[in-house]
Amino acid sequence: MKKIYYLKTCDTCKKIIKSLPNTDGFILQDIKEEPITVKQLEEMHALTGSYEKLFSKRAKLYKERGMKDMNLTENDFKQYILEHYTFLSRPVIITNDKIFVGNSPKNVTAAIEYLSNE
Repeated sequence: MKKIYYLKTCDTCKKIIKSLPNTDGFILQDIKEEPITVKQLEEMHALTGSYEKLFSKRAKLYKERGMKDMNLTENDFKQYILEHYTFLSRPVIITNDKIFVGNSPKNVTAAIEYLSNE
């Protein structure tokens, strides 16, 4: 599977996707227009081993709800991601059995290097 979960209204996501090499054949899913399913989230979890790794602690709702003071479980992270698209750290790039989550420079560089050698 070659897929990118992103927000089309997010300039950072658009910039990252534009910088990726060899993206022919990738399916782009705007998670606001087409929310992720339980199955899709479970597939991402299988590759990361953690819902927390998929969860964005930079989301506006995370701060507004005072979630940093909560003791969240893996199941909580899963439920919040399914509840609102903003809780998924983006973009999520999946190619074969490799996953890259989020927009940190280190992660983006790793994705670019991986896709360059694919």
